[in-house]
Amino acid sequence: MLAHLIAAMPQHSLDEAVRAALRLVTGTYGLAVLDAARPDAIIVARNGSPVVLGIGEREMFVASDAGALVRHTRSVVYLDDGEVALVRADGFETATLDGGPTAKTPSTITWTNEAFDKGEYTHFMRKEIAEQPEAVGRTLSGRLEPRFQTTHLGGIELAAHELLDIRRVKILGCGSAYIAGSIGAHLIEQLARLPAHAEPASEFRYRNPVIERDTLYIAVSQSGETFDTLAAVQEVKRKGGRVLGVVNVVGSTIARECGRGIYLHAGPEIAVVSTKTFTCTAVAMALLAIHLGRIRDLSTADGARLLAALAALPEQIAGILAREVEIAGLAEQLVKCEHAYFVGRSAGYAVAMEGALKLKEVSYLHAEAYSAAELKHGPLALISPETPTVAVIPRDDLYRKNVSTIEEIRARRGPVYAVTHAGELPVSVDAAFDVPASEPELDPILLNIPLQLLAYHVALKKGCDIDRPRNLAKSVTVE
Repeated sequence: MLAHLIAAMPQHSLDEAVRAALRLVTGTYGLAVLDAARPDAIIVARNGSPVVLGIGEREMFVASDAGALVRHTRSVVYLDDGEVALVRADGFETATLDGGPTAKTPSTITWTNEAFDKGEYTHFMRKEIAEQPEAVGRTLSGRLEPRFQTTHLGGIELAAHELLDIRRVKILGCGSAYIAGSIGAHLIEQLARLPAHAEPASEFRYRNPVIERDTLYIAVSQSGETFDTLAAVQEVKRKGGRVLGVVNVVGSTIARECGRGIYLHAGPEIAVVSTKTFTCTAVAMALLAIHLGRIRDLSTADGARLLAALAALPEQIAGILAREVEIAGLAEQLVKCEHAYFVGRSAGYAVAMEGALKLKEVSYLHAEAYSAAELKHGPLALISPETPTVAVIPRDDLYRKNVSTIEEIRARRGPVYAVTHAGELPVSVDAAFDVPASEPELDPILLNIPLQLLAYHVALKKGCDIDRPRNLAKSVTVE
C-alpha cells in the first residue's frame, strides 16, 4: 500500500514523493525506496524502526543495524525519527519530512569483523557466553577508582550535588534488560540506601506514570533500539524527568535520546538471547550503585571491598565456564522434563527469573520463576516428582530460609538442582553446582552464569535453533 501511495504522489522527484506520502501516514517504519526507472538513488526514512547509513569509499550502504555494515565500513550515520535521507554512491543528504535540511555527524564503529564470526564455536550463544570474562573486563575498564574507593562514571554527566538530590530510582527495561534492572534496583537500595524499583518499560509507558523531579530514571536496553523502552524514555523526558541510558550499542537511538549514561562495551551480541550483555548490565548497575553509595553513606572500607570483588569477576567467571561439563550433565536431567521451576530470594529471585527466561527462550521448555518466599502461597501445588526445581541459594543471610524452601519441595518429592556456593548442603538435592563466592552484593552476577550454560545445553540436546529461537527477534523495534 505504501509503495502505491508513493507512486501516486504528484511530485516529480522520488525524495519529494516519499516525504509527501509519509506526511499522510501514521505508524512505525524503516523504509528504503528505489525507483526502477532511476536506480541511481535510494530514499530511506525512519520513524520508530532503526535505520543506519554506512559511508564507504565512493559507495554507501543502508541497514537497520550497524553490525551489518562492519565488513564494509566503520563510518556510520544514524537517522532520527521523522528524518529522510537521499542516498547516492558518492554521498547522502538528510532532511525532515517537510524538506528542511538536517546536519548529521558520522560515528565510528569500534567493533571488528572477527566479533561477528563464530570462530571455534558452533553457536553464537556459546561464543558469547565464553566471551564474558573479557566483556566484563571491558565494562569495568577505567571505571574503578581505588584512590577514593569509588567508581568513575563520566558518562552520567551528573555532579555529586545533583546525585544527592535524588530521592528515588526507577529502572525501565524489557525482558532480560528488565531483569538486570531488578538486580540493579536491589544493589542501589543496598549500597546507596535509595528506594529503587525496576518496572517493565512496556507497562510503564501505558499507565500515565507520575514523573518526579527528584527521581532518577534509568533506561536499560542491549540494542538501544527497544521500542517500548524508547517510548518510556520519551515519556519521561516529555514530563521533565532525568533519565540515564544503560546500553551496549554506541550511537543507538536510546543512547542518543538519553544523551548520558553508561555504555556496556560488551561487544556485539549476535544470538537473539542475551547472555554477555545481561551480565555486563548487572556489572554496570553495580558500578552505578557504588558510585551513588560513596556519595552518600557507603564507607571507604565497603567501597574497597566491592571494588576488589568487581576486579575479581572476570577470573571467577572464567573458572565457572571451565566446568561446563558439569552443567551439561545436569542438562541431561532437564531435557526429558516438560516443566521446570526456578526459585530464589531477594536478588536471587531475579537470577531465577533470568534462568527461567533463558531456558524457555532457547529450549522451548516451559519454565517459570517464583520467589522462594511465595512458594507456599500457591506455586507449591505444582510440585511433583516429574517437575524439577532449580534453586538459587547463595550462602547469605537468607541461606537457612532457602534451605527450608528446598525441604518443602523435597517433602513433596520434587527433584531439586541447586546453584549455590561451596560447602555441604544440610538438605539432600539431586545435584548441585557451586560457584565461587564474591561479596554478597555481587553474588547474583556469578550465580547467573551456570544458568546460561544450562539453557544452552538443554537446547543443544533438544536440537533447537539456538541462535534464532522461533518467534523472537534480537531487537524488538515494534510494539
